[in-house]
Amino acid sequence: MSRIHEGTHTPTLCSIAPPDLLARLAVEGTPKQREAAVRALATSAAIRSQRAVMGQLGRRLNVDTGALLDGGRETGERLSVYDNQKQGRPFLPGVLVRGWGKPPVEDKAVNEAYDGSNTTYEFYRDLFGRNSLDGAGLELVSTVHYGVAFDNAFWDGSQMVYGDGSGRIFRVGGLTQSLDVIAHELTHGITEYTAGLAYSKQSGALNESFSDVFGSLVKQYSLKQSAADANWLIGEGILVPGLGTALRSMLNPGTAYSGDQQPGHMDQYKDLPDNNDPRNDNGGVHINSGIPNRAFALAALALGGNAWEKAGRIWYQALTTRLRPTTQFDEAAHATVDVAGTLFGAAEQEAVHGAWKDVGVLS
Repeated sequence: MSRIHEGTHTPTLCSIAPPDLLARLAVEGTPKQREAAVRALATSAAIRSQRAVMGQLGRRLNVDTGALLDGGRETGERLSVYDNQKQGRPFLPGVLVRGWGKPPVEDKAVNEAYDGSNTTYEFYRDLFGRNSLDGAGLELVSTVHYGVAFDNAFWDGSQMVYGDGSGRIFRVGGLTQSLDVIAHELTHGITEYTAGLAYSKQSGALNESFSDVFGSLVKQYSLKQSAADANWLIGEGILVPGLGTALRSMLNPGTAYSGDQQPGHMDQYKDLPDNNDPRNDNGGVHINSGIPNRAFALAALALGGNAWEKAGRIWYQALTTRLRPTTQFDEAAHATVDVAGTLFGAAEQEAVHGAWKDVGVLS
């Protein structure tokens, strides 16, 4: 069964920093953390507003407003990296600094964005035969040095954008150093071109979870780690030390940083409204992603070996061929169980079913 909207594109701005973390620091952090958190929240909100307005305009006029916002940047190659020169949204993508096949430059962030994008591209190509995010060779465009000491990185529906970090929430330079963060954000693009999971409540939590799954798999594949050897942390070491170890723990949700609200079981599911309050995180998309995250980690451990070989293939097949924009946790669980049986057999199917049972999604 193929996705009827494969090849279509519904842009969504997806950021790596959990909005509820930024919202908490804006109130409870040190004076410097409060300032950095407010700046990050305000910048992200402004970008979302612009995207929403342009999207509505595009639907009314039947034009590609993404091209108006982002046009003229493609080089026609596999990937390219631009420098935003510490300016804001109107300056995206910025100045081309390194194109495909060009040697490293002096700017460390440029080289890290280049290498991380290329590693992600080759992971999807070599393991799943996918030609970039859209399956048709879409250029991977990245922009570094966005804003001033901006504590976030995001997929804006068309490209990757990295802030430098303020040293108050994220370590300076940490956002481009983390391969799983880069792969996480780029995977949002694959989700847009396939399942199109709506960025709200359970479908949005699945959207975030699939990005964590493949962010972790790209890192594990790069390090040649088995499922048992992996630590299952997302964004390890990119927060300032006083805040925590990582952004998320897939195996042990709720333990990554101080104030981490992620549940690992449906008994602790947080039914939050999808409104403009960052504390509610689009209905808990980063928060409740802990439940499907743990299901994947448990499935990968039960299946054994390298997580990309069986668990990764199952989740990729489900994402790209079985899910739709409004898919809920139980539907995604049944899809992965079905795919496990089709691709491998009864033992693998039982292992996947058991993982979803352990987190309370299936009985």
